[in-house]
Amino acid sequence: MNPVSNAGRSSPLGATVCDGGVNFSLYSRSATGVELLLFEREDDTRPALVLRLDPILNRTYHYWHIFVPGVKPGQIYGYRAQGPNDPANGMRFDPAKVLLDPYGRGVVVPKNYRREAASQAGDNAATAMKSIVIDPSTYDWEGDTPPKNLCTRTIVYETHVRGFTRHPSSGVPEKSRGTFAGLVEKIPYLQQLGITAVELLPVFQFDAQDSPAGLVNYWGYAPVSFFAPHHAYSSCQDPLGPANEFRDMVKALHRAGIEVILDVVYNHTAEGNQNGPTLSFRGLCNSTYYILEQDRARYADYSGTGNTLNANHPVVRRLIVDSLRYWVEKMHVDGFRFDLASILARGDSGELLPNPPVLWDIESDPVLAGTKLIAEAWDAAGLYQVGSFIGDSWQEWNGKFRDDVRSFFRGEEGTVTRFADRLLGSPEIYAHKAREPEQSVNFVTCHDGFTLNDLVSYDEKHNEANGEDNRDGTNDNRSWYCGVEGPTDDLAIEKLRNRQVKNFLAATMLSLGLPMIVMGDEVRRTQHGNNNAYCQDNETSWFDWTLLAKHADVHRFVTLLAARRLLRPVEHESLSQLLREAKKAWHGVKLNQPDWSQASHSVAITAEVWQERLLFHMILNAYWEPLDFELPPLDHEYAPQWRRWIDTALDSPNDIVQWQTAPAVPSGPYRAEAHSVVMLFAKRESAASPVL
Repeated sequence: MNPVSNAGRSSPLGATVCDGGVNFSLYSRSATGVELLLFEREDDTRPALVLRLDPILNRTYHYWHIFVPGVKPGQIYGYRAQGPNDPANGMRFDPAKVLLDPYGRGVVVPKNYRREAASQAGDNAATAMKSIVIDPSTYDWEGDTPPKNLCTRTIVYETHVRGFTRHPSSGVPEKSRGTFAGLVEKIPYLQQLGITAVELLPVFQFDAQDSPAGLVNYWGYAPVSFFAPHHAYSSCQDPLGPANEFRDMVKALHRAGIEVILDVVYNHTAEGNQNGPTLSFRGLCNSTYYILEQDRARYADYSGTGNTLNANHPVVRRLIVDSLRYWVEKMHVDGFRFDLASILARGDSGELLPNPPVLWDIESDPVLAGTKLIAEAWDAAGLYQVGSFIGDSWQEWNGKFRDDVRSFFRGEEGTVTRFADRLLGSPEIYAHKAREPEQSVNFVTCHDGFTLNDLVSYDEKHNEANGEDNRDGTNDNRSWYCGVEGPTDDLAIEKLRNRQVKNFLAATMLSLGLPMIVMGDEVRRTQHGNNNAYCQDNETSWFDWTLLAKHADVHRFVTLLAARRLLRPVEHESLSQLLREAKKAWHGVKLNQPDWSQASHSVAITAEVWQERLLFHMILNAYWEPLDFELPPLDHEYAPQWRRWIDTALDSPNDIVQWQTAPAVPSGPYRAEAHSVVMLFAKRESAASPVL
């Protein structure tokens, strides 16, 4: 390898394939010298070629750049940067460390990768992750068109790429288990389930060794690159494999009408605190990329991981927006869920900004227009912005929906009023923004916390396997074990748990807002009480496909909920308008007499949506005894009897039935069993039946 180089250009950043070679460019304000390292193999102990960039010829302002003829896609490369090692002034240069390109489109990980080597003194070339030259323009999308599903017709399935198919029971060929290709194998399952979007836990290249000793970082909230797909999620392990396989997956999902939403982590990196490894950003421009404490030697930690990205610095803002644009333009991603998004509202001293530039950059960017932008509207330092997150187009993970629905169904006092508000899209939280109910992403469980099965099977977390003496993970689970901690052979307890699972699923899918369910909840996947399984890359976290037969009734329940989600409007119609124009009435066991007292554990609602020619009556009984609810009389315009679609107290297949074959119920009070949800409906007979 003996190419002849020239000065190159400062733009674009990263490694850009040009006619005859590759242009390399990166930002480093305080470096006194930069070397480009070209490797033949990922685990080489030394680079095949070192190109020292001339501070005069190869530097424009704070950008270091060089054009290298003859370099092609697949080339492995990295950088070394010289400069002051002066932590007290925020500078941590280490010329012995191989650094990833912040704009690198691909990353290779040597089999002997050692995170520790990037924290210790000395050369780490043989054990360092390295960047790869990628040419995104050569991929054949074969006319791929994003589905652009309306939010009113979106059901999100939070999924882990590896965990979805890694279990031996998945039926996926061994080579493809736990990969993008493995997920493609399961697209028919996703279609049959009825979801319209997969929300993938982090797929940016992350450091799997950022974890307790002897364990691995399974979730992936430890990014080292904001442009590169995670190398281990590719069944094809050549340097170009991950990018191509990721795009194959997106293309296949789009053909099935399923959108791809990425869980993105722009709040911190895997470089950790002041004792962490030097992988990229720390060794290039530490004080630019991170929020530092006043003493400049320590990192502000609003993420709970040791550091916080300085997201509103102009250079970091550009990095974030460029990354998002890349995933939309070159990888055809349909949306993003922003982990700990409230951190993006903090300034370079950690202060809360009234108009955070990076959030407005994202919202106003024309390339990102029309993509789904979902905020986890809080951070690990106590900032909580559910209902007050900045911007006009952002949707929010509604943590209050999760908490209030859990509290209601486990029988807490003083929850009925809040629960009723959550069913209607949380107007108490969002009405001031005059936004669609779909601003609220409604969920009861997510990757972080108990699975739905464990929510009804454990009163306490059981995280001992994480090696932190059960101190990690939240203690605020609002769970109820239904009579005994953990697995049981007691048929009565098991039946109650099954009913509670269906209650939670019904509340999530029937409430106004954008519903999200979690991989495996539809078959009662368990983590054995672990509510923080971020480091459990094993059967604790993987989808056990044998549960599909064991809990077929729950799977069927979810499938029919998805197929006939109530209040689904016709194309381009406003759901909030339907809600405003609908006639609604709240009830208790007596008509028009709802019990909003502290001691109440039940509520019912009747709503008429005339555009849909539908009247429905929903009963929610979280009380520990059966209750008899009066039913509203039906006038002459409606069918003479109510029909029962759902009653979670009934055994399958009567717990939920096909909409068209729903049986009539006798006139008079309806007995709602303890801990149950009932949905009745009546069709207006004076016009054609509604299409739901």
